[in-house]
Amino acid sequence: MSGLNSSFNRVAKDYDEVRPGYPEELIEDVIEITEFSRNGRILEVGCGTGQATTQLARRGYRLLCLDIGASLLDIARKKCEGYPNVEFLNASFEEWEPGSEPFDLVVSATAFHWIRPKIGYPKAARVLRNGGHIALFWNLHPTPYSGFFDDVQEVYRRIVPEWRDPRERPGTEARIRQIKDNIEETFMFDKVTVKRYPWTRVYGRGQYLKLLDTYSDHLRLDDGRKSELYSGIGALIDEKYEGKVNRPYLSVLFIAQKKA
Repeated sequence: MSGLNSSFNRVAKDYDEVRPGYPEELIEDVIEITEFSRNGRILEVGCGTGQATTQLARRGYRLLCLDIGASLLDIARKKCEGYPNVEFLNASFEEWEPGSEPFDLVVSATAFHWIRPKIGYPKAARVLRNGGHIALFWNLHPTPYSGFFDDVQEVYRRIVPEWRDPRERPGTEARIRQIKDNIEETFMFDKVTVKRYPWTRVYGRGQYLKLLDTYSDHLRLDDGRKSELYSGIGALIDEKYEGKVNRPYLSVLFIAQKKA
C-alpha cells in the first residue's frame, strides 16, 4: 500500500472513534450474494481498526486481516478478542505471502484504492479459490455538494488554495463507474454487481474536526496552517450550522465472482 496509508497509524484512536462503519444491510448483501458458507475463509485487505472486521467476526467467520498500521491493528485485535476465528497480520497486501489454502472471499473496506490495480486485482484473484468472490466497498461523499460542504470550500480556498476544489473532481457516479471498470478490465472476474446504501451521520464540531484529522491530506499540513484551517471550519460550523455537521455518506459495494 502507498506510504500515505501509514499516516493513519498516527491517529489510530481518533480514526476508530470518528471514521464511519458500514450499513449492516451491506454486510448481509455480501453474505447473501456470495452464498457464503459458514465454514468459508475470508481475507480482509486493509482492516484498519476493524470497522468491517467486527461486523464479519461476530457472524463466526474465519478471517485473516492485513494492515500496515501496528497501532490500528492493536485496536482491531482488542475489539475482536472474543472471536477466536479472527487472525491479524501486520503486513501490506502487496508484500504478504499467501499460504497454500485459498480464500473463499476477499474483502476490503475503504482501503483497496491504496493498491495499484495492476497488483491488487490479480493478487486477489490468485488467492481466491475457483468460484470465490471479491467484495470491495467504500464510504463515498454523494455529489453534488450542498449546504455546509459547499460553504466550507471558501475556507479551504482561503487557507489551502493549492488544494484542488473537490467540486471540480469527478462526481460520485463517475468514481463508481471507474471502480467497476477497473475490476471488469482485469478479465479475472465475472460481471460486477454494484449496490448503493445512502445514510447520514451527525458530527458535533469537535468530532468533525477530529474526522478531518484522520484524512491524509489534512494530516500532512503544518501545524500553523492546520490550526488556521480548523479554526475557520469550526467557526463556520458554530455560526451557520448550530455546532453540528450532517455528513451524508453513500456506501457502495462492488462484488464479483472469480472466473473459472
